[in-house]
Amino acid sequence: MKQQLNLFFLALGFFSRIPMPAWVLYSPENLNRASRYFTLVGWLLGGLVALVFIAANSIFSNSVSLWLAMGFSLLLTGAFHEDGLADTADGFGGAFAREKKLSIMKDSRIGTYGATALVMALLGKYVLLIENTHIALSLIIAYTLSRTVAASLVFDMRYVADEDGSKSKPLADNQSKTDLIILLASALPALFFLNWPNALLIIAALIFIRYAAKWYFNKQVGGYTGDCLGAAQQISELAIYLLLLINISLIPITW
Repeated sequence: MKQQLNLFFLALGFFSRIPMPAWVLYSPENLNRASRYFTLVGWLLGGLVALVFIAANSIFSNSVSLWLAMGFSLLLTGAFHEDGLADTADGFGGAFAREKKLSIMKDSRIGTYGATALVMALLGKYVLLIENTHIALSLIIAYTLSRTVAASLVFDMRYVADEDGSKSKPLADNQSKTDLIILLASALPALFFLNWPNALLIIAALIFIRYAAKWYFNKQVGGYTGDCLGAAQQISELAIYLLLLINISLIPITW
């Protein structure tokens, strides 16, 4: 149990700015195995952001509360996935050669493609969520399932970035089947908040996004990088918010 808690806190520390307990032992091998708990991290992060929205909503309007929750999310994660989206957009949009794309993605500066993708993603989240009558629950569902999609790419894709200084160097090795099963099983409860047509629609869309992302990343750079995983998470999150607006039928709650 302590070893599993160690893996969970490593996953939490990798994906957020939440401090890890002093007893947590880091190693590249442990962090690679910790990928099994990336979905659980999504549950926790989504829950914290949802709580901020609910607390703010007791004082402010939906729009102000959502803006505060989104700002808290960026602080909580260090804009980790948003940075990946921006770097991927810059790399794929700014070059033709594979090596040049990877070089641009490692550059800390942001270009036109990255800035455009980042603005559209943040604006898209706000617009799609403010139209939703169940904002807090939608945050939890999207945070959870989108991280499942992104983390699952490690299972059957090749890591291609220069390992020196890379965000995902410890994740270069593929997941085991056990890691993947735990990752996917942890996501299933999120579907219980939906009726079966909504659940099937979201499952089908995320499977499509997952394999489309795999095909596209392989075409562009021959595998995945940490930035690619961030981009996959952001696209999946936006897709979930969009789909939750289609014939939405969440469980009857007030938050």
